[in-house]
Amino acid sequence: MKKRLLCVSHTCLLIFCSFLFSTKSISQDLYGEHKARVEVGFNVGPSFFLGDLGGNAGKGKRFVKDLNIQLTQIVKGGFIAIYPSNWLAFRLTAQVGSLKADDNAIGTKGTDELWRKQRNLDFRTTLKEAYVVTEFYPLNLLTNLIDYEARLQPYGTIGVGVFHFNPQGSLTSSNGTKTWYDLKPLRTEGEGMAEYPDRKEYALTQVNIPMGAGLKIIISERINTSFEVIWRKSFTDYIDDVSTNYIDPDLFDKYLTPQNAAIARKISDKTYGIITPGLNRYAPGTQRGNPKQNDSYVSTLLKIGIRLGPLQNSLNEHIKSQNKCPKRF
Repeated sequence: MKKRLLCVSHTCLLIFCSFLFSTKSISQDLYGEHKARVEVGFNVGPSFFLGDLGGNAGKGKRFVKDLNIQLTQIVKGGFIAIYPSNWLAFRLTAQVGSLKADDNAIGTKGTDELWRKQRNLDFRTTLKEAYVVTEFYPLNLLTNLIDYEARLQPYGTIGVGVFHFNPQGSLTSSNGTKTWYDLKPLRTEGEGMAEYPDRKEYALTQVNIPMGAGLKIIISERINTSFEVIWRKSFTDYIDDVSTNYIDPDLFDKYLTPQNAAIARKISDKTYGIITPGLNRYAPGTQRGNPKQNDSYVSTLLKIGIRLGPLQNSLNEHIKSQNKCPKRF
């Protein structure tokens, strides 16, 4: 897995560098006399986890219908983008943030959501990621035919990325003090245990596919701002350390130190009897998560971009060009 991730990251870097150092030949060969632009900037915005834990009232849903707004986290970072044409861009982004989910955050309207609230699990994780995406501006592709560049430019984006996470779960003492513990070393679902050969230990660094859409607003020739929603498809169901079924808690003593075994026994099953009064632990084999759907996360970003290098036109000429009639008239 590590070799695969290293290969992907190197490939992304090589692709980006090839665009960075070959913009002149790209623009000449594919885009006539257009001079490729380079832009740098930063972004910030809320991020939301989409996985087994938390969710809205009713049965578990997919995508944004299952967001817990009250658990909103923040992601922030920077980017560099190359525009071989005004309708196409290649962007490298690096950012940090966090994700969080809690079964107790689920609203209560009936009995469907009470099963998840009875599970009573939570998690948090820091998040570090880098990705390379292609941005496509369809409106600019069309307006090139009439020599016009809009100030409002919708775009779509898709690419490949790498992210690092480290899920933690909490235990609350009798006096109300909450303590967080790293979950991966505790093997809460039997990952890497001989008794569960289909449950391999998961890597904390994974590949994802970022995809989304945005709207760029041209403020001046030098500065622009964008609003972007970007969703990351992942290939793991363990961002929140929850995926399949509860295991036999006695196995923790076999594979972990006495101290970790004691923590794992408590943190892997924090059942609180809501639907089943008096229940404080599920039997081994009881469903804990949904292995048929991998975890993901989504961010809504505000981006500020600054164009580097000399400008082709003054701002006044740019504004004038926005208001003139097309060449064909």
